[in-house]
Amino acid sequence: MKRIIVYYSQGGKTDLVAKTLAKNLNADLVRIHDLKNREGFKNKILSSINAFREVKTDIVPARVDLSAYDTVYFGTPTWAGNPTPAILTIIDRCDLRAKDVVLFATMDAKNGESNIERLEEKVKIRGARIVESFTITTKDKSPEKLVSDTEAIIDTKVLKMY
Repeated sequence: MKRIIVYYSQGGKTDLVAKTLAKNLNADLVRIHDLKNREGFKNKILSSINAFREVKTDIVPARVDLSAYDTVYFGTPTWAGNPTPAILTIIDRCDLRAKDVVLFATMDAKNGESNIERLEEKVKIRGARIVESFTITTKDKSPEKLVSDTEAIIDTKVLKMY
């Protein structure tokens, strides 16, 4: 079984979760980069509005070939209760027919569930079968705590099975 983790991370916490998953699940890793400036207070507000409105954005890589993979993980931070524009953009460009998908969302405090619900809708439309999903709270957690929480989720959700 071949796995890939496709994710977006701005502040690094989702990056740490994705890398922990990849290491523990022997998965390939593709980080999506948003070419729009999302730094600073004003840009963060606009980014949250973009996430709410599901505005597409320019990303690198522009596409990811998933044909060699059985299971695809998509991960994103939660912005205003929604997935980020970068992850929505890449999902819209992926062929997910007959793919098993695991979704994960990081969040400061809450609203990760609404993020996951929207991601589920997006990947199902593209023909994917959702096999698992999870959220992970990142606020005020050390990198070591994020790694241990992610490893606990791998065991609890039995992610090595997918």
